Amino acid sequence: MDRIWDRRRTGKRARLAAAAAHTGGKLIHPEALRRVLEAVIHPGDTVALEGDNQKQADFLSRTLADCDPGRLHDLHMLIGSVSRAEHLDLFERGLASRLDLAYAGPQSVRMAQLVADGTVTVGAIHTYVELYARMLVDLKPDVALLCASAADEHGNLYTGANTEDTPTIAEATAFHDGVVVVQADEIVAAGALPRVDIPGDWVDLVVRADRPFFLEPLFTRDPRAIGPVQILQAMIALRGVYERHQVVSLNHGVGFSTAAIELILPTYGESLGLKGSICRNWALNPHPTLIPAIESGWVESVHSFGGESGMNRYVAARPDVFFTGADGSLRSNRVLCQLAGQYAIDMFIGSTLQMDARANSSTVTEGRLSGFGGAPNMGHDPHGRRHATPAWLDLRHGDGADLRGRKLVVQIAETFQGSGTPTFVESLDAVQVGRDAGMPVPPVMIYGDDVSHVVTEEGVAYLYKAASLEDRKQALAAVAGVTPLGRGAEPGEVERLRRDGLVALVQDLKVDPSLATRELLAARSIGDLVAWSGGLYEPPARFRNW
Repeated sequence: MDRIWDRRRTGKRARLAAAAAHTGGKLIHPEALRRVLEAVIHPGDTVALEGDNQKQADFLSRTLADCDPGRLHDLHMLIGSVSRAEHLDLFERGLASRLDLAYAGPQSVRMAQLVADGTVTVGAIHTYVELYARMLVDLKPDVALLCASAADEHGNLYTGANTEDTPTIAEATAFHDGVVVVQADEIVAAGALPRVDIPGDWVDLVVRADRPFFLEPLFTRDPRAIGPVQILQAMIALRGVYERHQVVSLNHGVGFSTAAIELILPTYGESLGLKGSICRNWALNPHPTLIPAIESGWVESVHSFGGESGMNRYVAARPDVFFTGADGSLRSNRVLCQLAGQYAIDMFIGSTLQMDARANSSTVTEGRLSGFGGAPNMGHDPHGRRHATPAWLDLRHGDGADLRGRKLVVQIAETFQGSGTPTFVESLDAVQVGRDAGMPVPPVMIYGDDVSHVVTEEGVAYLYKAASLEDRKQALAAVAGVTPLGRGAEPGEVERLRRDGLVALVQDLKVDPSLATRELLAARSIGDLVAWSGGLYEPPARFRNW
């Protein structure tokens, strides 16, 4: 029998032909954007919408949400970060029915409600790399809606500091005959782009946005909000993990405890004589709180998932540290940086909302479906790793042909959340949330058997040393404070675990809690960070509080 082998290619031509009345070449007439979307998107399509961690194709998402549900419906949305109200408006208005995502922090409460009432059907809560990998396999986009800083009339794109996920989604769509539509902050003449980040033959249609794409300063932490508990945790982490294992390459999750670590490197870290031996190579967004460590000579290199608002001039002035183009702007790439964070670094350290007695953790809690982002990509020991470093070898296990090292996967958490809710619980809310949502497995962020260390204000649990599940539970309970889990710690067992090196409390690490004051921070305000940068850091308006 004769087969037709180019249905998608033929279908793409028909879609673009249907939109041609509203375009000039590749350029969409902005006032006709809704009609173009209704022409190139068909009911039941799989649509990749850029929601990234920080940048949002918001002109396209707002316009899509305003389309006619009689013409567009039953869409299967692929959104890395469900961050904007219209992302969920698509479902409430009947345009979309199914969602695959990685993160939904700002919309987590509403997301949980829509899942509970059946308005949103979740395919899966992915890691970032997992979602984009599936776009190359079984979630191939029919249409991609992306954003860029600038485009020319041929569709060449300049993404600037916030490249993030755009190249990956564009390639997955363009090379399987999907339609790539891009909003750009400006349209320039051919040859006028600072650099070409994505070639025009990957791009089908471009529209000038009604305003610059939305950019969330997700990784900015104001030092004013860092208090003694986070500073004490930072001191414990430096002594009990970074110094002990000589961690050279690493990733920091976003949080006040890890920001405190960055800010005490030039002070406490310097007093310990650790400069040059730890924290040299980073897979990290340009955290403003890393500026003092960079300026003090701690940091050799930073490869980034995305940019950060206000950091562009500073990054451009430090090309030996950051990965930048000839134009001076950052070249970020979320997938490549996630791979670096998975295979090329010695340690991942992040925080969570809940951890159970086995050290399983999740940011999915009752009434809040926030997803994971990239934490599970970096928060596990990749068995494909083969290169050895001192930190990796320090956790070695096995013998003979089975001998291998282990990546440090560290969870740093206060025993109680700011609301007084215990972080350490007997059972994760995620188990019941997953059951209620009909998920085949609970939405666990990092599995306990991947966690090598847990740091709290009480001390460090060296879980990788535990010979049994019971030892792991007791070690975790020993640093869980007065939470229900911590109250189950047996004093005799805690002493045994301390002797055997499975637990180190504050006094064991020779950390002086009286030093855990804001005086230890190299910068105590956003204004201090601006001063450290020599005026190059330009914080967003909401952080201009000095």
